[in-house]
Amino acid sequence: MSSEPVLAAHRLSKSFGSLKAVDGISLELAAGEIMGLVGPNGSGKTTLVNLISGLYPPDGGEVLLRGQRVTGLAPHRLARAGLNRTFQVPKPFHTLTVLENVLVAAHHTGQSPGQAGKALETTGLSDVADRAAGSLNVGQQKLLDLARALATNPRVLLVDELGAGLGPAELTQVAGKLAGIAEGGIALVVIEHLLAFLNQLTTRVLVMNAGARIFEGTLAAAAQDPVVVEVFLGGGSNE
Repeated sequence: MSSEPVLAAHRLSKSFGSLKAVDGISLELAAGEIMGLVGPNGSGKTTLVNLISGLYPPDGGEVLLRGQRVTGLAPHRLARAGLNRTFQVPKPFHTLTVLENVLVAAHHTGQSPGQAGKALETTGLSDVADRAAGSLNVGQQKLLDLARALATNPRVLLVDELGAGLGPAELTQVAGKLAGIAEGGIALVVIEHLLAFLNQLTTRVLVMNAGARIFEGTLAAAAQDPVVVEVFLGGGSNE
C-alpha cells in the first residue's frame, strides 16, 4: 500500500446557523485502506461525508483527491474524478432493473458497460440483474447503491451505514465484500454505528462528537479511551 494519501481533508468546517456541525476535522487515507468513522447520532459524521463528497460546500478547509484540490466540486464532478459515496437510505430508480440502475451510473461517469457488470459481480447482484430495483429487499437495495458507486470506478468510496438494518449473516457477507473492494486498491471510509461490523474490516477509526474529532486510533484503544466511553455510554451530544 502506498503511503501517499489518495484522499486528504484538512481542517474541514461547517456551521448551520449557530450550530458547528463539523469543527476543523482532518484525515488522510491511502489507497486500499479502510478507516471507520464513528460517533453517536448527531456527532457530525454524515455532515463530514457530505463535505468531502461535495453535497455541502465547506465553510473552511480543503479536500484533496490524489493531490489535487477538489474542495466544493459538485458530486457528479467528484464521481468522474474518482470519489463517490453510498447513502444511508438508498434511492434507486425503482422501475428500472438492477442492471439498468448500474448502467446509468457507469454511463453518467464515462465508464463502460463492462464496469457495470463488474460492479454487479463484486456486490453479488448478478443473479438479480434483470429484476426491478423496487422489488429488492433492504439489504439488496443497499448493495445496489454500493454497485452503482462502484460502477463509476472510484479510487475513494465513502460508505454511509451500509450495515444498518442487516442481520448477522448479512453483515458478515457485506464486510467480506468491502474488504475485497479495498484489496482492489480502493480507499474506503466506512461510517458505522456497529463496532463489531467495523472490527471485521479495520482497526483504524476516527471518532467524532459534537462536530469535533475526539479520538483517532485503533478500535481496541477507542474502547478503552475514557472520553470515547463517556460519549457513547453517556449518550454524547446532539446536532
